[in-house]
Amino acid sequence: MKLRRIVKIFTVPFKLLHAQLYPVQYAKLLGVKMNGNVTIYGSSYKMFSSEAFLVTLGDNVFISLDAKFICHDGSVLPFRKDIPDLDITNRINVGDNVFIGLGALILPGVNIGDNCIIAAYSVVTKDVPDGMIVGGNPAKIIKSTFEYLEKAQKNSIHIGHLTGKEKVEKYKEIFKVK
Repeated sequence: MKLRRIVKIFTVPFKLLHAQLYPVQYAKLLGVKMNGNVTIYGSSYKMFSSEAFLVTLGDNVFISLDAKFICHDGSVLPFRKDIPDLDITNRINVGDNVFIGLGALILPGVNIGDNCIIAAYSVVTKDVPDGMIVGGNPAKIIKSTFEYLEKAQKNSIHIGHLTGKEKVEKYKEIFKVK
């Protein structure tokens, strides 16, 4: 037991650093299946539950800071004294072209379709059909991604193709910030 703690003291900082510097690589190391390009903003250290191998992410998936994928239901623990083999665990599948917002929580058994947006801090308890935006706790359909895209195109400031300093300078110019 003491040896385990000592090993943890020395290994955890390396895991934290690896998850922060290379979040996608760290998620793959945990067993997350990725079927294409995935971008994870921030650290993936606490993003996936202990069953990370039950998570599958499609192509062109973007995951914001502090999103979580939980594949098990720990609320059965109080009942295990009477039913020792009680366990609820399930897969999480995310389709292609999906954005998962800041702090979103994806629960066991959820399938997120293609071309979806999960709003910030949403708690996704049920499947999300293709082409939908969901939000809230529990997450509910807000509108289609087609409706969202129409409005986004109308409101766009047309600098999405810029990056880094060039983008910052353009923001300052547009919003008259010195």
